[in-house]
Amino acid sequence: MIVLELLGIQMQRPTILATVSAFALLLGASPVLAQGVPELRIGSEMKGVLDGTDSASSEDYRFEDHLVTATAGQRLEATMRSAEFDAYLAIYAEAGLDGEPIATDDDGLGEGTDARLRFTPTEDGRYILRARTLAGLDGGAFTLSLAERPPAARAPRPTGIRVGQTRTGTLAETDPENDEGTRFDGYSVSLRAGQRVVMTLKSDDFDPVVSIGQTARAGFRELARNDDGGGDGLNSYLVFTAPETGPYVVHASALGVEGLGGYALELAEGPEPLTAQLIAVGDSLSGELQSMDGLNDAGQRADAYRFTGRVGQRIQATMRSEGFDAYLELFGMVDGVKTSLGTDDDGAEGTDARLTQVLATDGEYVLEARAFGDGSSGTYSLSLAETAPEAPPTALAFDTVVQGEITDSDASDDEGRGFHAYGFSGVEGNRVQIVMRSGDFDTFLQVSSADGAFSMLASDDDGLGEGTDSRLTYILPATGDYVVRASALGSEDDEGLYSIELTDRGPQPVNGSILSGTTARGTLTETDAIADDGTHYDAYEIAVADGEKLRLTMVSNDFDAVIEVGKAGETWEAVASDDDGLSDTHARLEWTVEGGGDYVIRARGFSQGDFGTYALTVEPRP
Repeated sequence: MIVLELLGIQMQRPTILATVSAFALLLGASPVLAQGVPELRIGSEMKGVLDGTDSASSEDYRFEDHLVTATAGQRLEATMRSAEFDAYLAIYAEAGLDGEPIATDDDGLGEGTDARLRFTPTEDGRYILRARTLAGLDGGAFTLSLAERPPAARAPRPTGIRVGQTRTGTLAETDPENDEGTRFDGYSVSLRAGQRVVMTLKSDDFDPVVSIGQTARAGFRELARNDDGGGDGLNSYLVFTAPETGPYVVHASALGVEGLGGYALELAEGPEPLTAQLIAVGDSLSGELQSMDGLNDAGQRADAYRFTGRVGQRIQATMRSEGFDAYLELFGMVDGVKTSLGTDDDGAEGTDARLTQVLATDGEYVLEARAFGDGSSGTYSLSLAETAPEAPPTALAFDTVVQGEITDSDASDDEGRGFHAYGFSGVEGNRVQIVMRSGDFDTFLQVSSADGAFSMLASDDDGLGEGTDSRLTYILPATGDYVVRASALGSEDDEGLYSIELTDRGPQPVNGSILSGTTARGTLTETDAIADDGTHYDAYEIAVADGEKLRLTMVSNDFDAVIEVGKAGETWEAVASDDDGLSDTHARLEWTVEGGGDYVIRARGFSQGDFGTYALTVEPRP
């Protein structure tokens, strides 16, 4: 609550509260695809606005989804243009919207920040085209079109290449295009099942990309590719093991659509595959990276370990070294092809690595242990453990204190910390506050959307300002389901009792107003508006003229005062601010207006949890 004294009139700004639904995730509701996604027909163009009314938002971008019906082999091109934001396009299978996109594009149109996404479906079906901002929730007007590209010019018969041979060539404007619109030259080679070859593509004119695949009804079916492998600058290095006997096609291309020029493609017998040592789940061992170690498929020195896993098993591998930056990568077989399932660089303490993965199938897996980047050598330790599966989130009701206990039997996160997961449903724009207390360990809170894998949107360590307890305040970016992780901050061995409480603070309060020559006296409380950094503030709108000179003073005996000024009606960006301009804890801002109109003055504390009374004075200055 805030009491303003403006021209002697007492005004009380109301607090607006909004309710939220029960945690829909536990009721089986799917947040992935809303009903009524509009259809974008091939050959059509539409205009839209990403502005927070009809569009949706994730944690870091704003978007609209459009349904596209396509057939296998159809060459499609989506174009998104906007003068107000950096456009980005992604295409998903309709049933796979919660997974990785089939293809994406940022600036493919080659005209600034507009996007052009080319894709060729491999099967008939319905797809979701996501038109979005590259980053941020500041959207704007855009146009979106979908067209069918003419049939590709028939690519010339691939030039033959034998193992042990080097071919030189030139990428030119007259060469055929792949689905991304980049030029390529094709080379055919016959390989035996299990034959291991290495392709090296070098160029001084462009960033080379080498790929290998087979021809299919929908065109070239890529099996493997490499951009910058082998530690040789931008040149490409790809090791490939043929899954079956037959003809294969190697494509020599550039990273971007503008890449043209000369190159050299070498095809050679591949290095001996890494000999994978046996490791069992639950084992710990010591190893050493040495200069005589074998090379992995990207041309990097590595040690390999194989183990047998089962579907649904949650494994955690930890690699520690004092001599180099540790790096882990997990491989499995997907559709008969060795596929990377996950990587980790610094998931453990310092530069140690910790990789956590839920296995999708029964079978054999390979774990590669190596140094990050520079191929350093040295000793290391490696452990492979099975961790408790992540339990479904427990529904967390508003305004209810819940007691819990972290134990060694709980699921652990990628940093090895045991945690409990709680779920709730919220409304876009509402402010939530989560408080976690413990006398046994330093508490840590994280919040994520419930859509897909856990991805932290916001976190807090000691925001309560009472020792090591946490208070996370967060403005929900979209209506939907959210997951809170309650854990210890530091050691993976931290265990003990805790309490957690979720509070709904409703939408941001309505701004007050202030005139030049007046003083507003108010009180910062937990019900006030929340800034992006988690601090609470009161907001006052003021109309000013271009060139007007004002002095803003904020005094408080309860907290370190901060004044900020920004344009009204726009995404918040401070154009002027002051912390200690009057004294160590009092603020004074000398402001000369650049561009008249309506502005907002924010009166806030320097840190989260700063509450108490203050006086804000606005006065003209000479």
